[in-house]
Amino acid sequence: MTTHLFDPLTLRGVTFAHRVWMSPMMQFAAVPDGPDTGTPTDWHVAHLGARAVGGAALVMTEATAILPQGRSSDYDLGLWNDTQARALQRITTFLTGLGAVPGIQLVHAGRKGSTGRPWPDPDRTQNSWPTTGPSAVSFGRLPAPDELTVDEIAHITKAFGAAAARAAHAGFRVLELHGAHGYLIHQFLSPQSNHRTDRYGGSLTNRMRFAIEVVDEVRRHWPDELPLFFRTSATDWLAGDTDDERPGWTVADAVELAAVLEEHGVDLADVSSGGIVHDAPITVGPGYQVPFAQAVRDKAGIPTAAVGLITDAHQAETIVSDGQADAVFLARELLRNPMWPRQAAAALGHMLAPPPQYTRAFT
Repeated sequence: MTTHLFDPLTLRGVTFAHRVWMSPMMQFAAVPDGPDTGTPTDWHVAHLGARAVGGAALVMTEATAILPQGRSSDYDLGLWNDTQARALQRITTFLTGLGAVPGIQLVHAGRKGSTGRPWPDPDRTQNSWPTTGPSAVSFGRLPAPDELTVDEIAHITKAFGAAAARAAHAGFRVLELHGAHGYLIHQFLSPQSNHRTDRYGGSLTNRMRFAIEVVDEVRRHWPDELPLFFRTSATDWLAGDTDDERPGWTVADAVELAAVLEEHGVDLADVSSGGIVHDAPITVGPGYQVPFAQAVRDKAGIPTAAVGLITDAHQAETIVSDGQADAVFLARELLRNPMWPRQAAAALGHMLAPPPQYTRAFT
């Protein structure tokens, strides 16, 4: 049978073997302190390598902090120094050798920082360092962040650029900026978390300013021949898209942002949703975020990737073949089944060549 899911895709100078990609997923397994703070461990090599062996065409390293204060926990990966970059090169070399494109997602957690791992950790405490955000507005029960000054915003912007340069030297071929799920860039975008009255707050144009400045700074340091992705929460699931009375970021806002970001050098929008408040009324179901990816693709004219409860080969094929998105990111499904891409290919009548060590299992 004909499959579009396993057609190659080229963005700038990078060709992906097909459209099944591994989404960045935080592992909370990096070195937590000492001179190697923020560097990957054997867990990352095994975790990411398994998905490359399983056939994912793009393997995205988890959200990686650009500054120590931008971490969600002590165990987050970091890319604010050269020691971290050298350690990550082991992973990019391994993934490339397996035929996967290595990608990395850069993040600053903002007011969602310093929250610790999502399981009990008697050796660490939450809120061990003060957090910052666009405004002194707390997320749920977390402490309110300190409002960033304009100089501090400029410092963070430059840190994104410096991390992008290190990512290139480390051998990554795709870079994604995390502008979703309630982290710092998203905090500037959403009126729910951004109450500023200067040039970074108020109007949609002002609230988009930080995201655009980060993209511009990253593009100055990220090679022209390599693609830049931007993960966006297409909606906060608040006012404008639901019956919730609280103001939030909307699909229309996401479309406008994506169109502007493409003009500034973003090559693909990775379209997710939510994360700006802890109690948004989210309607979840199979492929529930795919319509957002299609709306951004159709109205902004930028390539998109869809994510969110994509679990079946034929479902993924339909998303790509019907033009709802240009690729699919798989997250929890790949945690459950690292071999999903190979099994999906077989279900669609396509064969992904295995590593030579596994050939006997596929002949």
